[in-house]
Amino acid sequence: MADVFQLPDVARKRKCDERLQRLVGEASAHLEAGSWSEAAEAARGKKGLLVAFICNHCPFVKHIRKELVRIAHGALDRGLAVLAVNSNDAEAYPQDGPAAMRQLVLEEGWRFPFLFDETQAVAKAFRAACTPDLFLFDGRLRLAYRGQFDDSRPSNATPVTGASLSEAIEAVEGNRAPAADQKPSIGCNIKWKPEGAPARRR
Repeated sequence: MADVFQLPDVARKRKCDERLQRLVGEASAHLEAGSWSEAAEAARGKKGLLVAFICNHCPFVKHIRKELVRIAHGALDRGLAVLAVNSNDAEAYPQDGPAAMRQLVLEEGWRFPFLFDETQAVAKAFRAACTPDLFLFDGRLRLAYRGQFDDSRPSNATPVTGASLSEAIEAVEGNRAPAADQKPSIGCNIKWKPEGAPARRR
């Protein structure tokens, strides 16, 4: 059974940690190598940027994936950029490796990149913690939303709608700030490489 990790109070963390506003720029240093370069370039000059840390095998991601892809495609049509990132240790979890990622993208017809963070440097730069972990930036690459997809979970009967993320995307598209009350995402913890997990922050 997958480990479950719940994020801390994101709204409070966002107010006291201005460094998050610069994380996209910092992460771009890691994106410039190899297959990441085109994705990094595509994220510039857009109305906003959605970065979704996901993976293939997590039941929380599987639960929302169809709707997440639909909303991501809608964000692209609205002029935002979308990047999906998988930072899991592929040696320990081969079902999350590049071959399986590529197969998933082809089978489901994704129109946005699904990028493999082999060194896990991007996840650490973003302080990503679980899958799904959703970061939405405005057109100036300032963090506007980090929170849940919606209220649906694999363990409840709430329909998957993506309402929380959709409302945030609509706000960013309209040059408005999303609601400050942002419920944290819940999911499987990122599968860090041995001794590679970031230190816990108090």
